[in-house]
Amino acid sequence: MARQTRKDDWGFPRWRSYGSAREAVNVRLCDRHGCTAPGDRPAPKSPNSPERWWFCETHAAEYNKGWNYFEGLTKEEAAAREQAERGDTAFEQARHWQWTGPGDGSRTRGELDALRALELEDDADFEAVKRAYRRLAKLHHPDRNQGDKEAARQFHAVQAAYEVLRRAEEGKSWKGD
Repeated sequence: MARQTRKDDWGFPRWRSYGSAREAVNVRLCDRHGCTAPGDRPAPKSPNSPERWWFCETHAAEYNKGWNYFEGLTKEEAAAREQAERGDTAFEQARHWQWTGPGDGSRTRGELDALRALELEDDADFEAVKRAYRRLAKLHHPDRNQGDKEAARQFHAVQAAYEVLRRAEEGKSWKGD
């Protein structure tokens, strides 16, 4: 077993600062002829090519100044490619939000389901929720529909939906919205 010395102090406590290792570190130099600065900025060698040049900041700026992404395309082809890459508008909704469905983002999936159970739109306010709850509770109440299991199931669904929306409304009032 090798004896630990101050030169290989990989344990605790560290005697040197982090990043001050004695081993050689490979540094990629700038691909510009004669430049000795580190080449840490990739630049494509040609359009749609995986091959890259590696330049320093100065030479990357110089290279990008002369770069023409639409080189070799007609004016119409360049406009079509630009439109296709930009999309219909300058701002596009992130694709990872598409699964959530309608709404302005202020309601949870459970709240949206509860609104559907009460036969309301996604942007209904709490007063509309109260009116819909009263109407549907009267319609499906077990005292009014004795022996009807479907009406009892509907009544319980309406009650649960109202409870979800009531708790959400209470949460909004506690937050100060």
